[in-house]
Amino acid sequence: MTAAHRTLIIIAHAPALQNNDDRPTAVVHAMKRALPGLRLGWTMSEKEDLIALPQRDEWVAANMANGGFPFLCNDDDNHLVTVAGLENPNGLAAGSPPHLEIHADLPLDAVSIAEAVDVLAGLAEGARAVWGHATPSGYGGIVAQQFRHPGDELHVPPLGLPSLKLPWNRSTPEIPHFLGWLNYGSAAAAQAIGFPDPLRDAALLSRARRTATGGWVVQLTDAPLALDNPAHLDALQRAYERFPEIGGRAPP
Repeated sequence: MTAAHRTLIIIAHAPALQNNDDRPTAVVHAMKRALPGLRLGWTMSEKEDLIALPQRDEWVAANMANGGFPFLCNDDDNHLVTVAGLENPNGLAAGSPPHLEIHADLPLDAVSIAEAVDVLAGLAEGARAVWGHATPSGYGGIVAQQFRHPGDELHVPPLGLPSLKLPWNRSTPEIPHFLGWLNYGSAAAAQAIGFPDPLRDAALLSRARRTATGGWVVQLTDAPLALDNPAHLDALQRAYERFPEIGGRAPP
């Protein structure tokens, strides 16, 4: 798969939707602010035909179901942007309630890369997310191999990356499950992992942005994370070493 056909995947984990919740429309408006000219004014039929939504916000509010909100997209095959929300029945930690997962896809091109921090920050803040990330497509397969499952006597993740606990084997919902290229953490999440430390986090702070609600977006590498790049792999490994809480690796 060439870079031209890859996507930037943005995922945020937030508290479950409530009745008359305005966060779905807040997410859509935040993405529009981050990507000037973006119009998420369409959805898709079961036959994958585009359906225009002249009253989009009202339609979203009327069609929230099963703990999520419906698929939205723009009408631009050359720069397709999508977003949707779903209820994940699993909690962010053992014993915690179901939560809202927001998924947005952008083309992995110069425009999206330039605005990725704003998109992640806006989407996460609009959703009142606990944590989230933005990472090129294909990275999820690596992360999946990092999680240790019951019965794994000897677990050796790829590329020298650390072994991570599954969410239901962890006790703190504020702590991210893994690291990506761009990493959003709410104020509570940042506090839970001890970020920022002015002395230990000088390099990370040079690529970090504080959000309006006291959260942070931290960028690990200048270009989107590519694990066949030794410098990128080293940056990811060093970030895991700095924050052993991420993935439930710190001793209790």
